[in-house]
Amino acid sequence: MDLSLIAPVLPEVILALGAMALLMFGAFSPEGEATARSAGWLAIAVLFAAAIALVTSTPAGAAFDGVFLSDGLTTFLKVLILIAAALTLLLTFDDFGRAKVMLFEYPVLVLLATLGMLMMVSANDLIALYLGLELQSLALYVIAAFKRDDVKSSEAGLKYFVLGALSSGMLLYGASMLYGVTGSTGYGAIAAAVKADGMTQNIGLIVGLVFVLVGLAFKISAVPFHMWTPDVYEGAPTPVTAFFAGAPKVAAMALLIRFTQGALPVAATQWQQIIVFLSIASMVLGAFAAIGQTNIKRLMAYSSIGHVGFALVGLAANNAEGTSGVLTYLAIYVAMTLGTFACILSMRRGDKNIEDISELAGLAKTDLRFATILAILMFSLAGIPPLAGFWAKWYAFLPAIKAGLYPLAIIGVVASVIGAFYYLRIIKIMFFDEAAAPFEAVESKALFVMALSVAFVLAFSLPFIGGAVGDAATAAAASIMPVVP
Repeated sequence: MDLSLIAPVLPEVILALGAMALLMFGAFSPEGEATARSAGWLAIAVLFAAAIALVTSTPAGAAFDGVFLSDGLTTFLKVLILIAAALTLLLTFDDFGRAKVMLFEYPVLVLLATLGMLMMVSANDLIALYLGLELQSLALYVIAAFKRDDVKSSEAGLKYFVLGALSSGMLLYGASMLYGVTGSTGYGAIAAAVKADGMTQNIGLIVGLVFVLVGLAFKISAVPFHMWTPDVYEGAPTPVTAFFAGAPKVAAMALLIRFTQGALPVAATQWQQIIVFLSIASMVLGAFAAIGQTNIKRLMAYSSIGHVGFALVGLAANNAEGTSGVLTYLAIYVAMTLGTFACILSMRRGDKNIEDISELAGLAKTDLRFATILAILMFSLAGIPPLAGFWAKWYAFLPAIKAGLYPLAIIGVVASVIGAFYYLRIIKIMFFDEAAAPFEAVESKALFVMALSVAFVLAFSLPFIGGAVGDAATAAAASIMPVVP
């Protein structure tokens, strides 16, 4: 067998073999937390091995008759997904250990979900897209309900499954319409077929496009297909919520980028209108709905909806600079989100996790280091300069302005100002309210993730950090391979 044939899919092969090996390791090892922790550390090692293979040994090119693509875009996004998966897995150990649910199956499911995400990023065919999406989703349904004796966790898993199945059905219906109209499931052949005279006005094509975008909008929690997000974020175990908020968002956004710009570049006028609507609706709802939240995980759910809207502003610009802005936004969003959820995991008294925002009262008086870290992350999420969150919005909005989408950019700025209220309210509670009972000491793994996140957020304005990320995003956007007919 020619090993060069599997070079473009080497990271996926490593993840698949690693997941199977860990499954066997767990099945033939003594039951208990020690085995589960060993499986967790091995899973993190597998993720980093996949990242190293991706950066050093994965050539640009197409595999499996053009169904699977490897280029600068896939490399950038896959590295982001692998890092996010490894860090969220690291956050799991202590929390699941206290809850007595640290089982070896969890890291295996995380590896399988990550494998699905990597397949989504490289998909250049509607069938490949669906295979990656379902491999990711089936694993996520299970880990959402991983605390099976917890009613809220079981409810979160059920809601996610039912609405996820609905979105998959819509996506499949749209894909079948596109296949019926164009005669192919490959992005290249679809793009070639759409170039025919009058095809962009074909009702079948438009219906198929709408249904596929609806299915993908569910996955990124874009309004009005966001209804599962607050309940699942609140009900799922907090480390699982951290995973949901990071890596799957990146993978789903990658699908949107590749599908719109790869399969339907000629029909840009049609999909642009949908993206603009999703962006405005998500930014506005994310700004207003989070104001009245008292549970910090629900607040982060609406925050993620708003940030998806901001990222879509760059996609709506429909140019290389806009795509670069989306990629930069995703990198910054993942860093901010992981740090924030590390803080939420540290809101603990005894063995009980605290989720009520009012319990942060006076945190600066009892743990100034913790309060300062969370304040920096809140300022960044609000988009206060010179922190990374400000540059995320800058890189997303500027291409839209250059593309003449002035109303979209103005609405984005207004929504960002309104949304800053609920981030700043948390800072006010921590620094100016009367002190509540102190939390337990921050654990080392959570502190490590917090430190990485805050360092990135603070240093992003420096050329060797922000400039490097921006250059990598620009190169990734410029290197998007032509689809293979």
